[in-house]
Amino acid sequence: MDQNAAVDPVDDRRVVPEETIRNVCGDRSLPPLGVIEQVWETDPIPADEIESRAAAAVDDLPFEDVPDGGEVAVGAGSRGIANLEALVRGTVEGVKARGYDPFVFPAMGSHGGATAEGQREVLASYGVTESNVGCEIRATMEVEVVGRTADRDVPVYADANAVAADAILPVNRIKPHTMFAGDVESGLSKMLVIGMGKQRGAKTAHEWALDWSFRNMIPEITEILLDALPVVGGVAVVEDQRDDTTVIEGVPASGFLDREAELLEVAYERLPQLPFDDLDVVVFDRMGKDVSGSGMDTNVTGRILPFNEPSPETPFVRRIYTRSLTPASHGNGTGVGQADFVHRDLLADLDVEDTVINTVTAGSVENARIPATVETDWAGIVACLSTVGVREPGEVRLLRATDTMNVERLYASEALIEDARDRDDLRVVSEPEPVELDDGDLAAPSPSSAESD
Repeated sequence: MDQNAAVDPVDDRRVVPEETIRNVCGDRSLPPLGVIEQVWETDPIPADEIESRAAAAVDDLPFEDVPDGGEVAVGAGSRGIANLEALVRGTVEGVKARGYDPFVFPAMGSHGGATAEGQREVLASYGVTESNVGCEIRATMEVEVVGRTADRDVPVYADANAVAADAILPVNRIKPHTMFAGDVESGLSKMLVIGMGKQRGAKTAHEWALDWSFRNMIPEITEILLDALPVVGGVAVVEDQRDDTTVIEGVPASGFLDREAELLEVAYERLPQLPFDDLDVVVFDRMGKDVSGSGMDTNVTGRILPFNEPSPETPFVRRIYTRSLTPASHGNGTGVGQADFVHRDLLADLDVEDTVINTVTAGSVENARIPATVETDWAGIVACLSTVGVREPGEVRLLRATDTMNVERLYASEALIEDARDRDDLRVVSEPEPVELDDGDLAAPSPSSAESD
């Protein structure tokens, strides 16, 4: 079959008509939905203090083994970290204040098309340019082998510019990963292993992870890198439920693994999640690479798909229906396989080739599986409701969210509204009302933009 035929919006061969779902499931109404809001107590760092806090974090790192005036390689990545420009600029200023000569290097594995210029452009898209951060940016895809693992003899790669520096200082967010769970997940250590390893290091790590698992690989390779290279430490960042910067901390190299594990616990506590552990149906209005590296954050959906990694125990979501792919994804639908049903609009925007390339590189081809595709929202939601078991109308546990990153405000069915009334961490914004449809599609705006009463 012609690959492009599967994504042609006028080709209905892969789209299940609404009438078919109606014939199979009956002409049922969607459950009434109200609006609930999670009550979060957050304490973000003011934007005008980010830079000075990052500079202060550098003061907590040991530079006694770095020669006077030595070059310090500051690693910056490709993830959408809040205030990244200010964080990097502050780190650079902190290094300069201690009498050293900083430069920034992209620590992002194979992102940016696995080219030096592409990685420079990724940093620029976040405001990290030479003029904005006050130092040179040295981008290369050249790497050096700085060691090998003991048991498996896996080569350990590192950015050639970073290896040549007198000190290395990564700047990264500590965050739960979407493909594995361990003592150390996304953060400073992973940036050294995957990001600083560039395309060769990232490819090697992802291939070996299928037998070894990232939860075991990252700590072991991190130890090799810390022994082989002059890593003075890193600037660790934690974000709150609204993706605002809430922690900036200098972590010495000697504390990477232990302190990262502690900060990961903080990150888990502040991770935005669905407010119920047991759900029949969740409708996501959109998914995409700008929402999560996995399209839909697996910590929110409860669905980690790679065969060698277990899914979290909670939440347990029986059915997921996803309505669209964000424009910023440029067709990359990685993670679409988490859904049980998708709207035809998502299929129309899906670039199968880009999606497969991403998932093969990451070793998680399950994330490229295209779910059953339906013509309308009514068809998708009814198909989900018809496959979760017998439910009385008032028992259905259904949520509608904008995406996995925006879960503060949600549409909720009557049963969940009643649960919310008894909880201090939830507020009922509006009472359930019949769902309005426009040619079979949901007429109400995404919950993140729904107005309060």
